[in-house]
Amino acid sequence: MAMMLQRKLLRRTFGEGKAILNFNSNPVLSPCTSFSTVTSAAATPFHNAPRQLPPFDYQPKPYNGPSADQILEKRKKFLGPSLFYYYQKPLNIVEGKMQYLYDENGRRYLDAFAGIVTVSCGHCHPEVLNAITEQNKLLQHATTIYLHHAIADFAEALASKMPGNLKVVYFVNSGSEANELAMLMARLYSGNLGMISLRNAYHGGSSSTIGLTALNTWKYPIPEGEIHHVINPDPFRGVFGSDATRYAKDVQDHIEYGTSGKVAGFIAETIQGVGGAVELAPGYLKQVYDIVHKAGGVCIADEVQTGFGRTGSHYWGFETQGVIPDIVTMAKGIGNGLPLGAVVTTPEIANVMAQKIQFNTFGGNPVCSAGGLAVLRVIDKEKRQAHCADVGSHLIGRLRSLQDKHDIIGDVRGRGLMVGVELVTDRKEKTPAKAKTAILFENMRELGVLLGKGGLHGNVFRIKPPMCFTKDDADYLVDALDYAMSKL
Repeated sequence: MAMMLQRKLLRRTFGEGKAILNFNSNPVLSPCTSFSTVTSAAATPFHNAPRQLPPFDYQPKPYNGPSADQILEKRKKFLGPSLFYYYQKPLNIVEGKMQYLYDENGRRYLDAFAGIVTVSCGHCHPEVLNAITEQNKLLQHATTIYLHHAIADFAEALASKMPGNLKVVYFVNSGSEANELAMLMARLYSGNLGMISLRNAYHGGSSSTIGLTALNTWKYPIPEGEIHHVINPDPFRGVFGSDATRYAKDVQDHIEYGTSGKVAGFIAETIQGVGGAVELAPGYLKQVYDIVHKAGGVCIADEVQTGFGRTGSHYWGFETQGVIPDIVTMAKGIGNGLPLGAVVTTPEIANVMAQKIQFNTFGGNPVCSAGGLAVLRVIDKEKRQAHCADVGSHLIGRLRSLQDKHDIIGDVRGRGLMVGVELVTDRKEKTPAKAKTAILFENMRELGVLLGKGGLHGNVFRIKPPMCFTKDDADYLVDALDYAMSKL
């Protein structure tokens, strides 16, 4: 009878899908322990269990496709072995609507990672979908050897969002391509080869951008060529805390001792994404940009994850540091899921590309351009930047309150809806809580929340949802995290 009452309580508490906890499972804990195992030892009612996911008026379509197991078997057979997936039992996601995703069984999940910070407006946003569909009916592809208004309209709208003299747009297909093109521009314009990036940075996985990336988990042992990594200005883990001047001096020292004295350029994310939502020490970029310019280089802002109002306080991440770059790269949120990226620079730098043929077959594709323009309009129309500031402030405030309650939370950081929660086993030593992070990651999925992971040791929860994410969603996420941590 007690077992039946517990199961009824679970169904009332979590609502959709199957009962989440399995009280017949073995309560032995290990790094691979599932949520059902972790919580099976609980013998009392769950007074602190989170409420149901916020109400959402949408009914997913019935799914009749292959199962998760069948898809996984086919992936293993026909796709590269370097592909990885989240969760011990990978999810078969078959439908999405705004900030929610649905699996093959129709269970709803709160998407707090937005397809790796890509879905900006929301999954299947109707206005973006309509723009794509209408363009698809007319012309799917023609390339830039012909004229088409979609690419010109999109470039004009994108340039209008840029400060200073950043007025020339190049369209590509991804963030890696954008950063690779930016690096080529920097080297051609400066006449130098050496590039500087930050430790803990991620700028892509192509054969060229892999050199800019500075996380060993993403790098193959191949020649990287004239790329230098300087100390990361990380206020939480950095050797100089939040002292931007001392970090900037390291850049100056590196130029003086590790290069010819001249460099091609410097590239940085304002908030490091894959590295674990690390925001740079305040004032750092302004000092470094001056140093790099004096060394003959150009400054590149990687806005692949921080752009389009996600930080809330500003439309572009670099604006939080009070600088205007020479080149800006962007992707992910620019297309709300379309394969789209862009490089925006000044006319002077753009001119160096005209000495040879520079062409991208799919860059500026009419369908992607129509979708990208719709994204810009939706962000403005729905005031998503202000929304990110409001909801993000609420979320970060609640997470910091949670930090006071749970010692495992070493740091809560970020801006707007680009947030990181770093988990540690010892706050003083800042020892990464790798095993417990893995357990909590699985637990949160069982509670209906899909998070990202980041940092060199995978001990940072990356909370970067679609920008339609609400305060009710934020409350559910924090309540679920509180509950999962309480059950560790």
